[in-house]
Amino acid sequence: MKDPQKTVGLMADKCKVCYISYIDDNGYPVTKAMLKPREREGIKTFYLSTNTSSNKVKFLKNNPKASLYFVDNRFYRGISLTGTVEVLETQEAKERIWRFGDKMYYKGGVTDPDYCVLKFTAEKGRYYSSFHSEDFDID
Repeated sequence: MKDPQKTVGLMADKCKVCYISYIDDNGYPVTKAMLKPREREGIKTFYLSTNTSSNKVKFLKNNPKASLYFVDNRFYRGISLTGTVEVLETQEAKERIWRFGDKMYYKGGVTDPDYCVLKFTAEKGRYYSSFHSEDFDID
């Protein structure tokens, strides 16, 4: 992969769904599909919306280690980012990524206590394409 910033950025921006993996209370990995990140800062920091009452929030508060996976089904390639998640429940964080139509998921609007933000910070990545995988660092 010549340019991780460009490759990861394009894939993250074009996907409709990404996958988050985290560890449950028994030490087992759990993977969930989520709507694509609402915002990103390069390929290091990604912001996603979710329900505060979800199991993923409960488990991530206990163990913040996680990964995000983006897939391009058309060309059978994918990118896994490994890092940590911080659960943000401040009004500022909620307003930052709130979008029109979110009330469909969070009936109480931007102040809904069951709405929070996951801030994923990547530490490293792995890219797969054409039967080849390679690791890369996050700058």
